[in-house]
Amino acid sequence: MNGKKRILSGMRPTGALHMGNYLGALANWVTLQDQYDCFFFVADWHALTSDYESPERMGDYVHEILLDWLSAGLDPEKSTLFIQSRIPEHAELFLILSMITPVPWLERNPTYKDQIVQLQNKDLSTFGFLGYPVLQAADIIMYKAHGVPVGVDQVPHVEITREIARRFNFLYGRVFPEPDAILTQTPKILGLDRRKMSKSYDNAIYLSDDEETLQKKVMQMVTDPQRMRRSDPGNPEVCNVYEFHKLYTEANITQQIDRQCRSAEIGCVECKKTMAKNLIPALSPIFERRRYYQAHPKMVEEIIDSGSRNARDVARQTMREVRDAIQITY
Repeated sequence: MNGKKRILSGMRPTGALHMGNYLGALANWVTLQDQYDCFFFVADWHALTSDYESPERMGDYVHEILLDWLSAGLDPEKSTLFIQSRIPEHAELFLILSMITPVPWLERNPTYKDQIVQLQNKDLSTFGFLGYPVLQAADIIMYKAHGVPVGVDQVPHVEITREIARRFNFLYGRVFPEPDAILTQTPKILGLDRRKMSKSYDNAIYLSDDEETLQKKVMQMVTDPQRMRRSDPGNPEVCNVYEFHKLYTEANITQQIDRQCRSAEIGCVECKKTMAKNLIPALSPIFERRRYYQAHPKMVEEIIDSGSRNARDVARQTMREVRDAIQITY
C-alpha cells in the first residue's frame, strides 16, 4: 500500500459525465491521488439496481466514463481504476453481508426513500434496489478502505457501511476497518437552465464537449431571471454564470463583474463571453487528454485490464480472510 491510507469510490455508468459530476467528485479524486492509495471503480452492477430493464447501453456508458476519468486527470500510475463486474468477489461478499444485515437498516436509508419518490416511472420494488447499500458496503470494505470521499448528503451511505463492517467484526472477529467519510466541498453549479445539471434535463456541459460546443452552451446559459433588459441591475448571487466566474475567473475580475452587474455596467452577453474565455483554457487539458485517449483505445483497455487485475488480487486476499472468519473453508 506504499505507506498511504487507502480510499475507494465509484460512479455509476449512466451516461457521459458533466461539469456537475466533475466539480462534485471527479476533480477531488484527481487531487486525492497524491495523498492516498486510491481505488476508483465503475459501478456497473449498481447501475442495474435502477436500470435493469435497459442494459443495452451499459457498455457504451462504461467506455465513456473511463474516457472521462482519464481525461480529467486520473492517473493509472497513481490510482487503481477498475470495473466492478470484473471482480466477482464483490458479489460473493455482497451475498455474505446480506445474511447479517437487518432489513430495517436498509429501509431507513434516506436515499432509498428519496429515489422511490423521484423514480416513480420505474419499478424499484426489487431486492437489488433495497439491498444496494449492502453491495456498496462490500465494494468499500473489500479493499479495507480507510475513507470514502463523499459530499455531506452521502454520509449516511458510509455510516451504513460502518455498521455492516462493525456487525461482521462482532460476529466473526475483526477483519474489516470501519471506513470514515472524507467530506468534500461541492461548488454550487446548476445546469444551463438553472435547474440541477442532468442529462435527463438536456441542460448539461459535458466533459466530452469540445471547445466550440462549450462556447455555444455558455452563451445559452440562463442568468438572473429578473434582469429583462441590458439596463436592469442584476443580482450575481442568483446567476449561474457568476458561479462559474468564481471558479474560473481571477478573483479581482470576479469582484469587478459583481459590481458591474449590480449597477448594469455590464450586460449578460459580455459577462458570458468573459467567463467562456476563462473556462475554455481551464478545461483545455481535459480536451487534450481526451483526444489522446480516443486516438489510443488499446491503451484504455490495457489500463482497465491492469487495474482490474490489481483490484482482483486484493479482493481474492480479502475473501480468503472472510471465508476463514466465517469458517467456510471446507
